[in-house]
Parts: sequence; structure tokens; C-alpha cells
Amino acid sequence: MQILNEIEDPDVLRHLYVHIPFCPRICPYCSFYKETSDRNRTQAFLDALLVELDRRLDQMSIWKLETIFFGGGTPSALSVKQLEFILSGLRQRLDLSNIREWTLEMNPATVSLEKAKMICDFGVNRISMGVQSWNPKILETLGRVHTAQQAERSFEILRDAGFKNLNLDFIFGVPGQSALEWEETLGKTIGLEPEHISAYCLTYEEDTDFFRRFSQGELTQDIERDAAFYELTMAILEQAGYCQYEISNYARHGFECLHNLGYWLGHNYLGLGPSAFSTVGSRRWKNTPDTRRYIEQIRAEIEPVAFEEMLSGEIRRVEEIAFGLRTSIGVSESRIASWPQELSSLLSDGYLEKVENHVRLTAKGKMVADAVAELFV
Repeated sequence: MQILNEIEDPDVLRHLYVHIPFCPRICPYCSFYKETSDRNRTQAFLDALLVELDRRLDQMSIWKLETIFFGGGTPSALSVKQLEFILSGLRQRLDLSNIREWTLEMNPATVSLEKAKMICDFGVNRISMGVQSWNPKILETLGRVHTAQQAERSFEILRDAGFKNLNLDFIFGVPGQSALEWEETLGKTIGLEPEHISAYCLTYEEDTDFFRRFSQGELTQDIERDAAFYELTMAILEQAGYCQYEISNYARHGFECLHNLGYWLGHNYLGLGPSAFSTVGSRRWKNTPDTRRYIEQIRAEIEPVAFEEMLSGEIRRVEEIAFGLRTSIGVSESRIASWPQELSSLLSDGYLEKVENHVRLTAKGKMVADAVAELFV
């Protein structure tokens, strides 16, 4: 992971995120800003994205982009023509000669060979596809619009289109899900040989239908069951040759997500589109989380910012520890030397381990990662 050894220049922008809010259907567990696709608003939104990019280019002088990430929402909900429009707009405006990774999120229900070949030709070299499960019952519970057969066919299409870096997303801890069903999902996934696998425990986030049902007692969470699922995940994927380089992310050697590593290592990143976050230097801001309002503000030449904050050295230090501990590289031992007693106890109890001059979570520590991080903030 070469990016881990780079020293970040606070004046250089290496990572760009583009938020596409449109979805074919709103999943009941998803807390990201999204809305159902609206043909009457899509082109106005894409125009606004490029105007925002033009303004940011004028404001920031040192761009050395290494990663681009199209997230959402569902970027692949855009038509071939719409994707061509936005990808062409980026290529016309940006120097892409240093790009190492360009990711686009896709829903299996929105994959076609024409679309896949087109984005591959434009330079997108990594796809992250939200499968979530191979079990029809679990897919129905999660409100997904695709079938397991459709997801497998979409994976094949992406391979046929030339993609050699594919991530598949999955969720465990779903109501009604058994350990055997989760193990079968992992086995099926390993058999397809994706380069990267993301496995997230279901959480009940505010402003979601699942949270409402959880609050009303209709859905429940079993912490011990979720922990057992997580242990099973780590064991099975490690045995299959996937390195757990972050709490929820596993990859073949050399296929770690460079864009997400940029976030976890505290690099500068710019976010375009409604609800997108940016952190550049000591400033962090979030764009307006409303597509209509976002378009209106761009047209009125108003910066589409919902809130912003200045990051102190202390905030940066806390984030470096919290996010660094989530990764396999860990954090420099010198960064947590001010807590000798806590560090000694966690090492002796098997929650942390030393690797050269860094400290990182053990498998035992990953089970309680948030609690460990809180000891150092």
C-alpha cells in the first residue's frame, strides 16, 4: 500500500468524491442522502455539479488527483448518455494523468454491458457493487431491487467489460439472518473471486425506515449474534486470502481501496454534489443535503454549504488515532505515548499489538474497536 507511506502535503488535493443522489428505490436501512430518480431534475443536477467543480478549481490551486470516487445514491442509475456527460465534463476539466483509482458504485439492477464498457473506456478502473446478500429472503428484507441471479450476472458483465478491480458490498446482522445463511453468502462471494469485499454489520441509523421500526420494537438487534457473525467473517475471509486492512474491508494484496485509505489517513479530499463532505487544510464543510436546493444555490452563485468548521490540531489528532486504529497499519506508537497505562493494559490484555513502531488492533480488539479508540481521545 504505497499510499500509506506518503507524507500528505496540506496544500495538495489528491482525492475527489462525487455524490450522485438518485436511486431506483430507497432502501429501508440506508442513511446516505438519496432520492428516487427524477428525469426532470437529472440534467440540471449534472450541470450544477460541473459548475461547482469549475468554482472549486478556481479556489484551489494545487490539484494532483490520485483517486476519484462516484458514490451515492446509485451513480449507475444514470443513463449511458448522462454518465457520458458527467465523465466527459470531468475529463475536460481535470488533469487525470496521476489517477491510480477511479471508482464508481453500481447497483446490480442498473448494470448493462454498454454502460460498463463505456465507463471503462472513460478511465473508471474500479467498481463497487452493492450485492448485500445472495439470499432471496435477506434481499427482500433489505428492500433491494435486484435478485441474486441478477447480481451474479452483473458481476460477469463487469468482468466481460474489462474490469479487473471489483468490490462487492454485503451486510450481516440482518433480522432473520442465520449464521449458515451468512456463511453461504461468504462462500458464494469467495467463489466469484472479487478483488475486494466489504462486509458491514447492519446498524439502525436515524432517518431510515429500519430505525423507525427498531424504535417501535418491531426490529431488534442481537449484539452477541452480530459479534459472532463478525468473527466468522474475519476467519473465513482471512482463510480465503483476503487481508483485513480496515474494520469492514478485505482485499487481495494490492487492491485496497486507495480513496477510502485517503480518508482514514487524514488526506485532503473534495466532495461535489448534495450532502458531500470536504476536508481541505483546516476547513471541513458539508454541502446542502437537498438536490433541488443545491441546484438553486449553484445557479444563484451561492456556495452550497450546509455547515462548516475549522479543524484544530486536537481534532486532527483525535481523528488520526480513531481512524488509524481501524486500519491494519495502525497508529504510530508516539501518537499515543501520552497514555502509557492504557496502552500497557491493552497490549497485555491482547486488544492491541505492536508492529514495528506502530500499534494496531488485534482480532480481539477489532470486536470493540470504538471502545478502544475512546480511551485515547
